[in-house]
Amino acid sequence: MKIICIGRNYIAHAKELKNPVPEKPVFFMKPDTALLPKKNPFFYPDFTNDLHFEAELVLKICKNGRHIEEEFAHKYYDEIGIGIDFTARDLQAECKQKGLPWEIAKAFDQSAPVGSFLPKDDFKNLNNIQFSLLINNETRQEGNSKDMIFSFDQIIAYVSKFITLRIGDYIFTGTPKGVGPTKIDDHFEAFIEGKKLLAFNVK
Repeated sequence: MKIICIGRNYIAHAKELKNPVPEKPVFFMKPDTALLPKKNPFFYPDFTNDLHFEAELVLKICKNGRHIEEEFAHKYYDEIGIGIDFTARDLQAECKQKGLPWEIAKAFDQSAPVGSFLPKDDFKNLNNIQFSLLINNETRQEGNSKDMIFSFDQIIAYVSKFITLRIGDYIFTGTPKGVGPTKIDDHFEAFIEGKKLLAFNVK
């Protein structure tokens, strides 16, 4: 399986990082080794001093497909979860400055903790899904799918022009504003519509 991540999909987040608002979806990838094994802590990597969290809704692909038309995209995912896109912001800034790829800042081991998933049919409106991230019992991020620049279906249609989607793939759909630094001993809890689907400690 593979992990596809959409960047800059919320206007407020693009602005907080002083990035331009994209006209097309921006995406990058993480390997399956970026997943955090269930019930394991996340270990703060020793190659960064500025690790940021980014909470995101995650789609689970349920059907193989490529060149998917937007009108049929809803048939290619059947579950929605929540995950954290950990980013070594200092390494990312260095890569940006040199015009280099970002893999060392985004795709490192355990950089994509993902929680439990909910059936898509549980949601009355896919364009109005509320999610949040608490760190040490304090709300640090809140988002809603209605604020995404590109919808779930638009993302699937666009990405599948370039990359074949396979059963079991994950798509991280972008993070809202409020990203910030992670510290050792932090306790993360992530929620969709008030349901806690992900929890782990930082060691």
